[in-house]
Amino acid sequence: MEDLVLDRSYTKGRRGKKVRLIQEWLCLNGFNIVVDGEFGPATDHAVREFQRKNGLQVDGVVGEKTFTQLTMPMRNALKTISGADKPLGELIVAYGEQHLRESPREVGGQNRGPWVRLYMDGNEGPAWPWCAGFVSFILKQACESLNAPLPIKSSYSCDILAASAQEKGRFREESRITDRAQITPGSLFLVRRTSTDWEHTGIVVHAEPDVFHTIEGNTNDEGNREGYEVCKRIRGYVRKDFILI
Repeated sequence: MEDLVLDRSYTKGRRGKKVRLIQEWLCLNGFNIVVDGEFGPATDHAVREFQRKNGLQVDGVVGEKTFTQLTMPMRNALKTISGADKPLGELIVAYGEQHLRESPREVGGQNRGPWVRLYMDGNEGPAWPWCAGFVSFILKQACESLNAPLPIKSSYSCDILAASAQEKGRFREESRITDRAQITPGSLFLVRRTSTDWEHTGIVVHAEPDVFHTIEGNTNDEGNREGYEVCKRIRGYVRKDFILI
């Protein structure tokens, strides 16, 4: 992925796309500066503080060692989990939890930043809500570990996920699920707006009789569909349909 590649060393006075990327990763590591593509005094200071905190040479130069450490959260999230003797649903949850531990979130604006670009194949911005991209990326990681085909078509669209699940016989309407045990770990939930329109999706970690536990992207503590991070939530069943895995 381009966001994990450094083409040269960067230091104070540089500007451009890669400087903006460095600034995004500084913010994601807790050093909140303006993401403007200019390696000025604030960026220089943040780089030095990051280097000091991580036991690196404190020189203000973003070379391979500093950049690798800056991007370590995504590198950790992309590590392969062995699929040996694991069902697909269990692997989906395991990958979801692996990403969750690295605190993926937006940076630099609505639906922007390295994590959004990862889940959305390089796309970002207000027109690219990324909840479906997140679950599709996790689903692909799990299937690759098993060397297995995708059970549904991956998509940036909740509606396309639902349509593919209906075609594959994996879609279940809320009203037709009488036994919550059908909703196995690794299944996907869909927040229903109308009978033919869904506005948010995520991964089911565990289903109980009255609530289910999730990992979901592009949400927040209020559960909004246009949030800013990957997080865990507890949800009720009202207005929820499911894609069974």
